[in-house]
Amino acid sequence: MDLAGPAVLWGRWGVLGATLAALGHDDVWWIDADGAHHDDHGGNWGRLVLVADDRAVLFGYDHEYSDTVDASPPIDLLAGAPAWLPWAELVRHADDDQLGYVYWHEHGDWRRVRYPDRVADGLPQTVGAVLDADRARRELAEVVFEWAGHDVDGEAERADVATHADRLLAAAAGHAVDAAALTGLLGRVRSVPVDLDAALASAARAGLTAGTVVPVVPANAEVPHRRVRKLSETQHERLVWAAMGEADELPRPEPAGTGALAALVDWARVRAPGADGRSAVVVEALDGAMRQLPGECCPVDRPGDGFRDLFTLVGELRAAEADARHGRWIFLRVTTTSDGFSVERRYDSWPDWMGPRDSGPWLSHLRTEMRSRAAEFRPPWTALLDPDVAYLPTPPHPPHPGR
Repeated sequence: MDLAGPAVLWGRWGVLGATLAALGHDDVWWIDADGAHHDDHGGNWGRLVLVADDRAVLFGYDHEYSDTVDASPPIDLLAGAPAWLPWAELVRHADDDQLGYVYWHEHGDWRRVRYPDRVADGLPQTVGAVLDADRARRELAEVVFEWAGHDVDGEAERADVATHADRLLAAAAGHAVDAAALTGLLGRVRSVPVDLDAALASAARAGLTAGTVVPVVPANAEVPHRRVRKLSETQHERLVWAAMGEADELPRPEPAGTGALAALVDWARVRAPGADGRSAVVVEALDGAMRQLPGECCPVDRPGDGFRDLFTLVGELRAAEADARHGRWIFLRVTTTSDGFSVERRYDSWPDWMGPRDSGPWLSHLRTEMRSRAAEFRPPWTALLDPDVAYLPTPPHPPHPGR
């Protein structure tokens, strides 16, 4: 991999952590006994861990750019990875579908598993600030001008900041960060308090000041048993949706008429796209998520008609028709005319009138619905909702010695 060595990345990481700590931001870039951390507090993060015997691992996740997480077919980022990695932490993130990349370094080279071209892993979006010298310099300038709000700006000031950023980075590379190096960059700031003691303490924890030691974690002993995906989340969803399309409705009594149904019918009829009262409401509804399908008879907004939100009405109807044993419907079609209406409900199957199965209910929402029903009113495809369906069987643990 075309990455700088771990020591170089570590020095840049530590400098960013130290300068931000001086401004009171010690939870964005920082280093402790467990390694280097970055957290943008928006769901994106990166880690660099130095491991005994001159080894290292760089891993992280970006919720927008880590396409590796939901690639189809799945990508096992830990396939063939060495035993010395911090497996407990890596497996925890992988199990949460929040591991976008893993790069490990030994024998002077970075390695990772192969994945298809044009599949982004989120590395530059999460830790790009430490990946090259120019980006690190620009990031330190942002500490001064953006984080600290330094208001003396101009070409000369920018050049001076760049010079002192380079000096600070060089000091980090030589494990010689001191008050003078930090003051050269941050001493100009007057807009916010600057705590050089906090910066020096941060640099010392990283092993970047004279007489301190870089924290290195011991190597892991063995590769643990772990879950490995055989289906991506998308593939798992489509498997369930296809089974719903083949399912039959289980027999259950028709819900009694309610005021909630009358309110929805009136709402749809008033908003019929033509003057004949003909409309069609087609919705998918589960706790926490609803969607409406468009169509030529889809109701339209009529300003001044005492507008009520469609999904509020659908939610009220679904609650009114709920049954502790039978459950609640998932799909609903209500059609109206000027003087009548019809209602179609689907509790267990995906009807043709819901359109193609390229978008549908989340598996987590379907699990909630199925758990709320009596067992005899759970269709056969409920078994496919088990998260383990998406994973290869976990090998059994070897017998304990002496057993």
